[in-house]
Amino acid sequence: MKTYEIIYQSIERGILKNVYEPGTFLPSESRLQETYRVSRDTIRKALSLLMANGYIQKIQGKGSLVLKREQLRFPLSGLTSYTELHNSYGYSSKTEVIELKQIVIDDNLSLITGFEQGAVCWSLIRIRMIDQKKVIVDKDLILTSVTPDLTAEIASDSLYRYFEDHLGLNIAFAEKEIVIDALTDEDHKLLDLNQNDINIVSVKSRIFTKNARQFQFTESRHQVDKFRFFDFARRHPSTL
Repeated sequence: MKTYEIIYQSIERGILKNVYEPGTFLPSESRLQETYRVSRDTIRKALSLLMANGYIQKIQGKGSLVLKREQLRFPLSGLTSYTELHNSYGYSSKTEVIELKQIVIDDNLSLITGFEQGAVCWSLIRIRMIDQKKVIVDKDLILTSVTPDLTAEIASDSLYRYFEDHLGLNIAFAEKEIVIDALTDEDHKLLDLNQNDINIVSVKSRIFTKNARQFQFTESRHQVDKFRFFDFARRHPSTL
């Protein structure tokens, strides 16, 4: 990782945890140079990345203004767990496991999830609460052959920590599909929706290990007005 990217992440954490509050200015470029002991060019690259990702706005003669974030940002690319996002933002959060059982994949589920017909999976449903409001339903199917001892206690914490630290899985990549769905009866039952809500954001992911074996399928259903999904793309790697 390049130095300016490390500095970007450091300032990003400060913004997400309100060390730098919305409506205030970041320290000057000179002060940031002194803090991180790098060149002004390196600081400017980090600030440019922060501005490209919507964290700050550079104002001539004043500096870098921290922007207000009305919505929580969920990355489209990368493999970031809900727990990791929660820890980054520092908001009040809770996970409630409402289903954990074993099922056999039938023809219909095979087409939807990518698992072979007859595969045995854990069916896991969790509700994510932010500031005591139910805003996400996570519905997972996980191969029991890969995760034989999954429990509700594990599922209420961090699946990725369990996968990587306990099972030693090398999680490599995910295929994602994002659509706007009509609300279902289940959504109305499980989420604290607004009175005028008619749609929900559905993020479906097929998750693979290093040897390209799929072991998990997830559908996350997000309340529309709570989240903003984002990515950062560069046409040419050498532009910074």
